[in-house]
Amino acid sequence: MVGGLGGFILPLAFGALNDLTGVWTSCFVLLFVLVSIALVWMHFAVRQMERSAQRRGEAALVPELPEMQGFGEPGVEAPPRRAGPIADWRPEDEDFWRSRGKAIARRNLGISTYCLMLSFAVWMVWSVVVARLPAIGFDFTTDQLFWLAALPGLSGATLRIFYAFLVPIFGGRLWTTLSTASLLIPAFGIGYAVQSPDTPYLIFLVLALLCGLGGGNFASSMANISYFFPKAEKGNALALNAGLGNLGVSVMQFLVPVVVTMGLFGALGGQAQVASDGTQLWMQNAGFVWVPFVMLGAIAAWFGMNDILSAKSSFADQSAIFGRLHTWLMCWLYTGTFGTFIGMSAGFPLLAKLVFPDVNALKYAFVGPLLGAISRAATGWVSDRYGGARVSFWVFVVQIVAIVGMIWFLDARSFPGFFSMVLLLFIASGVGNASTFQMVPGIMRREIDRTEPALPEPQRRAQAERESAAVIGFTSAIAAYGAFYIPKAYGSSIQMTGAADTALWGFLVFYLSCAALTWFAYSGPRGVLRDLERKPALRSAAAVPA
Repeated sequence: MVGGLGGFILPLAFGALNDLTGVWTSCFVLLFVLVSIALVWMHFAVRQMERSAQRRGEAALVPELPEMQGFGEPGVEAPPRRAGPIADWRPEDEDFWRSRGKAIARRNLGISTYCLMLSFAVWMVWSVVVARLPAIGFDFTTDQLFWLAALPGLSGATLRIFYAFLVPIFGGRLWTTLSTASLLIPAFGIGYAVQSPDTPYLIFLVLALLCGLGGGNFASSMANISYFFPKAEKGNALALNAGLGNLGVSVMQFLVPVVVTMGLFGALGGQAQVASDGTQLWMQNAGFVWVPFVMLGAIAAWFGMNDILSAKSSFADQSAIFGRLHTWLMCWLYTGTFGTFIGMSAGFPLLAKLVFPDVNALKYAFVGPLLGAISRAATGWVSDRYGGARVSFWVFVVQIVAIVGMIWFLDARSFPGFFSMVLLLFIASGVGNASTFQMVPGIMRREIDRTEPALPEPQRRAQAERESAAVIGFTSAIAAYGAFYIPKAYGSSIQMTGAADTALWGFLVFYLSCAALTWFAYSGPRGVLRDLERKPALRSAAAVPA
């Protein structure tokens, strides 16, 4: 009887969706969502049934359905699976690492990096879409367009705060699967919303916020991978995960302008929109193109990743980082590096289009994120060799030079000069992304030794590892607000003064504060890391994430 109500409710829902979006195929998206919820609900309901039966000692009473073979019923022995929980994980044991651990860790790293790249692509897709909306009939103001470019950064950064602590609670395999699958929501939503100029601005605001689901994934991905590798390889692994994941921004900014010029999905993808210059555009492909890749990533995560049971911990166990001053200092510094990278990725395409209207800046927008991602992935060894604090100080000096150059060339109306300074800023921020993360484990080890001297050495080491992973995730959350404040600062500056100079001067003051903080707190004569970074033997023994 209840199921039969679907024949009454669904037609009403279909009509409401069609009226709201103006795109009749959005009805199929509703069906997709309902079926997905039912599938996930059924899976967990069956698993709960099995666990309840085992606790009661009645495992033999579990229905022996063919599709449930291997889930614990009597007489069926489950073959060993590649994916799933791992109780015995000893990456610092060389024999274990060579014989078993390395292959598992690299498989998890590969899948995680692929999913993270998709997350960055979906997170930043508005940076390209908003620049095209006026041409296909959307009558949005400049400030409204910058809000759409900025909101994914706001929601993504906020979600990172929570995502940073969820891997030890839920497990990396389950959380990576769910967080990757969640990217389907904004991918489908954008694909349908851009097809009609009558789509309300509120719908675009909601979709921009939902793109933040991709931004939150970075914190959980980095925290998860940090558990798989030994100290000697952890820096390189995190640099690859983050650096190649950041490539998603560049891939998106290169791919989307190409796919929107063709009917990629035929009749299934909807009709083309006619731009103001008479060309045909399929803007829906900016969202739809990611759907098959996201599905593949979610499937790969579930069937190919593992949970390390020893990494399980509650939020209370990780919350000690909020009482440590260095947590908040590193949030400030990482905002200066990663906040710059992700904020410039989100704001540069629209800024360049407004400030240099005669230049097709979208053709070059992908170059900056590409160089930033490569410099992050390729320069982790620099911080390992010379020290993260020293490298970070010089990174901020270079960023100061770059921002002064941007102001100079912007006033001179020189796009080549302005763009070269933007590229320098991207490269420096990529190096800084690696060097600031490199500082965290050394800082936390010193902090734990100082505040918990009574703990045995193994417990202090474990506590430092746990808090380092939490700090890495949390600082990445705070820094991700750069994807909001940089585009919004550009928009507000242009709206109030007619130019972007005010925003750039504000960034200059911020970078000066970052350089001063790094010098006085970490790399200078009285810095926490000065002695550690000038003792190569100790530094190599404390190999840390990049």
